[in-house]
Amino acid sequence: MKLLVVEDDKKLGSLLRKGLEAQGFVVDFCDNGDKAYTLATTRSYDALVLDIMLPGRDGLSILRNLREQHATVPVILLTARSGLTERLDGLNLGADDYLTKPFFIEELVARLHALLRRSSGQQLTTLQHGDVTVNLLTREVRRGDEAVELTAREFALLTYLMRVPGRTFTRTQICEHVWNYHFDPGTNLVDVYVQRLRKKLSSDPDHPLIETVRSVGYRICAEDQSK
Repeated sequence: MKLLVVEDDKKLGSLLRKGLEAQGFVVDFCDNGDKAYTLATTRSYDALVLDIMLPGRDGLSILRNLREQHATVPVILLTARSGLTERLDGLNLGADDYLTKPFFIEELVARLHALLRRSSGQQLTTLQHGDVTVNLLTREVRRGDEAVELTAREFALLTYLMRVPGRTFTRTQICEHVWNYHFDPGTNLVDVYVQRLRKKLSSDPDHPLIETVRSVGYRICAEDQSK
């Protein structure tokens, strides 16, 4: 899940970025409202974490302009103020949630997961395909009755692919959403990580969970092979 985090306090911003990346999110970070607005209107994000008090455009102005353009990206507002008026202003402008500083990173992560489930219409906290089950909250992965240990990047890659079984994702899409990199045709980064996941997750080498689509990319096999 790719986030834009906008916070003018560089120390807090650094903590947020590190904490969210440790939880498997891909994070773009900026500390200026004008730059944030440009990023939000020119790039694709699964959610925005937006401080209200910013140099340049303030957070409420960014939110207002995005909603006027009918942008539906979920937004969580951050503020140091606890007054009711400001919270109501943000919610009335189209914010999806609100956090008052200081807060625990675990609470922000939980709210982001809840927000993304609501925006995608998902009610469950797990992904399942065949005998592979992924718990999005606890970050536990199981193949049948066996726990599977994944790195943070392997987990991000698996959940990205598993959200839409049968859909083919290009290497460019995978690099941008899982690593936040622009794809370099000379790198085999995606291929290496797919091979790692296959070794950890595929009980049947003749029917791997992750299929190769030649000259395009990868996909989770459309059929449930456990049946």
